[in-house]
Formats: sequence, C-alpha cells, structure tokens
Amino acid sequence: MGAITSNNVASAIVKLVAVDALPVLIGNLIMGNLVNRDYEPVLANAGDTVNIPIPPTMIANNIAEGGSVQAQNPSLGNAQIVLNSHVEATFQIPDVTKVLAVPDLLKIYMQPAVAAIAQRIESDLLALYAGFTFNGPLGTPGVPITEAVVDAAETALFLAKAPPLEEKYMVVDASTYSAWRQIPRFSEFQNAGEAGLRAIVDGTIGKVKDFFVFRSQFVPTTGTAPVNTHNLAFTKNAIGLVVRRLPQPLPGTGAIAEYAELGNFGMRVVMSYQPNTLAQQFTVDVLYGCGVLRNALGVQVNT
Repeated sequence: MGAITSNNVASAIVKLVAVDALPVLIGNLIMGNLVNRDYEPVLANAGDTVNIPIPPTMIANNIAEGGSVQAQNPSLGNAQIVLNSHVEATFQIPDVTKVLAVPDLLKIYMQPAVAAIAQRIESDLLALYAGFTFNGPLGTPGVPITEAVVDAAETALFLAKAPPLEEKYMVVDASTYSAWRQIPRFSEFQNAGEAGLRAIVDGTIGKVKDFFVFRSQFVPTTGTAPVNTHNLAFTKNAIGLVVRRLPQPLPGTGAIAEYAELGNFGMRVVMSYQPNTLAQQFTVDVLYGCGVLRNALGVQVNT
C-alpha cells in the first residue's frame, strides 16, 4: 500500500469533484441529450474546426437487358462545427478537507456551477433555430400551438425524407407546453387514452404525432407585441454538438486537473491554490461547438 502524500490527497479531491460534475451536467441538459454527439473526444484547442461528412444523394438506375450501369459521381457533403465556446464556472472552497469528510458539501458547491454550464450549452443549441431554412417556419407568433401546426411539422419532416426509424423531437417553451397540454384531443382520457391521463395527472405530454415533446426554459424569443417564441422540431442528425477534451495544465504550475467523460461529454476540473484568499479554487470548464448538420431535418415552430 502506497504512502499517503499531499499529492495523493490533492489528486483524490479533484477526482471526487470530477466524478460528481458530469452527472449534474447531463441531468440539466435537454437539447444536449437529443442532438448528435457521436464524435471522438480528442484533445483540441479553442477555435479548432471539426469537419463532419454528410452522405451524398444518389439515384437508382433501372438497367435494361443488355444495358450498362450508370456511373454516378456523388459529392460528399461537409458540415463544419467550430469549437468556439470555452465556458467555465469557478468557485472556491476555504477548507477543502471538509469535502472529503462531508460529500454533500461538495454537491452544494458543484451543482450551481455545473448547472450554469449546462444552461449555456442549452441556450446555444436552441439558438440554432435560425439555421433551419429548408422548411418554412410553421405557426404564428403570439398564437398558441394547435394540433394542425404539430401535424404540419411532422409532415414537413416526412416530406424532407427524415429517416422513418429516427426519433423526432419537439422542444418548446413553458407557455407552449402548457397550451399543448390543454388541447382536448391530447389531454383527455376519452380522446388520448393513457397518454391523455398522463398529461392531466403527471403533467407530461410524452409522444404526440411521432414527436417526443420536451420543454426548456431557454427557448429563444424575438420581437415585441407579439413576442415570437422559436420552438424547434427536429431529428437527432439535424444538429451536432462537439465537445473536446481540454489539455492538462503545465507541470509545476500548481494546478491539478482531472477529466469527467460520459456519453461523448467531456469536462475538465482544475484545482489550484489562491494565496490571496487562502482557499482552493475549482474551475469546471468545457470546450464545445454546435451547428446545423442537416438543414432539412429541422423546422421552426413559432408561437
């Protein structure tokens, strides 16, 4: 068994913080858990560009007897996501040894810091609504959502050839979610069965017209009188979120870093000593970028 040293204790503290950080982040994300994150979490720097290949469009040729194949020269598409968001949340703990003795104390510090990062990622993802121009915006600003609008959104994604087996999502604000729950066809047991009962008792909409419905506090709004709320209907491959692991601090600088990674999410937790306040400083930071991958697989739903 190795000897207990100050370095071992310091590393253990940072690992403890890192383990508790990521579940809080993922638990506070809605959009981040719905979009495409299937990219290798390698080391990167702010400003780097990630190139994501987009499958080309091809046609089927009816070859007649004695005929020849029709050679196609498909052009592989490319979507670029720039790692232009390096966000952090920093806090200080005067007596860091209490963290090891009282684990709940760590959560008191960690939860608001990591929740702030999750909210920033959520806001950036929802702000991509303006990039979906293939399908015309649906709904009317200032007017509550209707069944016809929901139906039109699903039809738009179908006509855009969204893969039938790919799940469809609609993320709306609180007012739209509330109005949706009050549409009789969706919220009454005699009309919607078990789903309608859940909408009344549990307050959850669940799945309607092939959309899994979620609400977020960070759906953007524009304009005044009436305010235009930009809800978003999309499939997973419509939006990409790329998170990259940040490098370790330089050796000998007095900072210790650990990584927390889960499901292509990567966070860095850095601990350093602040002599001015005689406290240990913790910084939780994430380097990420997000962007529209497939324009046709998303549609704005205005309310």
